[in-house]
Amino acid sequence: MPKPTKGPRLGGGPAHERLLLANLATALFTHKSITTTETKAKRLRPLAERLITFAKRGDLHARRRVMTIIRDKSAVHELFTQIAPLVAEREGGYTRITKVGYRKGDNAPMAVIELVLEPVNPKPKSAKKSAAKEAPAAPVEEPAEDVVEEAPEESAESEAPETQAPEAESTEGDAESK
Repeated sequence: MPKPTKGPRLGGGPAHERLLLANLATALFTHKSITTTETKAKRLRPLAERLITFAKRGDLHARRRVMTIIRDKSAVHELFTQIAPLVAEREGGYTRITKVGYRKGDNAPMAVIELVLEPVNPKPKSAKKSAAKEAPAAPVEEPAEDVVEEAPEESAESEAPETQAPEAESTEGDAESK
């Protein structure tokens, strides 16, 4: 049995809350941005992100799972054909909540929840960070080079006969095969 969410429901029982969130998700996918109370926006975010993840999969089973929550076929079609390709490269964080103040009538805190449809840009490495990474590495490498220079000379002498021997064997084997 699913565990109900703790705290007060949004306007009534759990069935009403489920329908309310489904309608908010439909409006979000249709309009790309909606203004609602902070509480509703915070409760909508996980549902909307899960539905977008289903839309990114794009198969028939995912579409049917989304249709169990959102009953509007045009909103589901828009989610799968327009929104999912725009967020295909994004690995999460498909929504953004921005607080906008208080409602005049009842002083409820309001927020705008919107879809983040901008393309993902990898963060460029700043010059300060790359210079800081290179500077400590240089003094560490200098003493290591002295030690490394001695070791390859010894290993080069010991490897030289080994490398010559297999070549001699391969030429002998080639001569025998001819």
